[in-house]
Amino acid sequence: MTLHLAVALAGDSFAAGDWIDQVRRADEAGLDLVTFDDTFGRRGPDAVQVAARVAPLTRHVGLVPVATTTHTEPFHLSTALATLDWVSRGRAGWQVRVSTDPAEAALLGRRGPLAADELIAEAGDVIEVVRRLWDSWEDDAIIKDVATGRYIDRAKLHYIDFEGPHFTVKGPSIVPRPPQGRPVVAALAHGPRVWDSLDADVFFVTPADADDAARKVRAIAPEKKVFADITVGGHVPADAATFDGTPAQLADLIQNWWTVSGVDGFRLRVTDVADVTDVLVPELRRRGLFQPSEHTTLRERLGLPVAVNRYAARSEEASVA
Repeated sequence: MTLHLAVALAGDSFAAGDWIDQVRRADEAGLDLVTFDDTFGRRGPDAVQVAARVAPLTRHVGLVPVATTTHTEPFHLSTALATLDWVSRGRAGWQVRVSTDPAEAALLGRRGPLAADELIAEAGDVIEVVRRLWDSWEDDAIIKDVATGRYIDRAKLHYIDFEGPHFTVKGPSIVPRPPQGRPVVAALAHGPRVWDSLDADVFFVTPADADDAARKVRAIAPEKKVFADITVGGHVPADAATFDGTPAQLADLIQNWWTVSGVDGFRLRVTDVADVTDVLVPELRRRGLFQPSEHTTLRERLGLPVAVNRYAARSEEASVA
């Protein structure tokens, strides 16, 4: 068994080459995924667009941009992330975020700020809607039948008919079902308010030490993947534990936390991916703690189950009945 390894990037450069260089380093080192930070109103490029830019230039690493559910239409999130999954050939993910900042609400001008619990509840609905939209095309909906002039089997496109307190979405999507079926959904979770409320596949937690990490792992549903966040070098102000030492000492800390806590992996917050790839990754490999995955999709790399299309399953049940 091997631990999973990720890096979190939070740059503000508008130069594509800066991002390409960082993500290629992660890709060549065999890291499982890279996350791209984003908030409304900050200086810097859109995270989803950055991930789409580097996707054709990388082959293995998962690409997980932050996309905020507050003030954002779930239909647009669904299509953008499905497109990212197609461009990356099944390596897309999505880090869900809410916005509690009144300045961001004023910037967008869509509505005033809501209470945190309501924003998280809304985010839960957005996750549900986005996944339904990804399922709204069955995998074989595109038929390209030249003889009849039919491109799509309309019987394999489905209305999702979602109605909730925050929005109503009928569907179907305008993008075919992603290669993964459902790209990986992740969320940063400081406590149970998030991991008890959001149906994410992966949670990034911020433990203070190995024992705290173990407590968090025990509190989260066992089918979820849990990554412990560590800020490396203290370069980035953060809510996560900060490490400032040698790569060998960081490898010691990772080995201890992984053994004691049962986390599935680590997300290292860095300003330069080389801080991880040049010395730490070889050291972890030497110790037998990390082995790059041979799987081609992010879901497979993380050991997540196949995403069964809910509407196709219902169609099969109806045909049998």
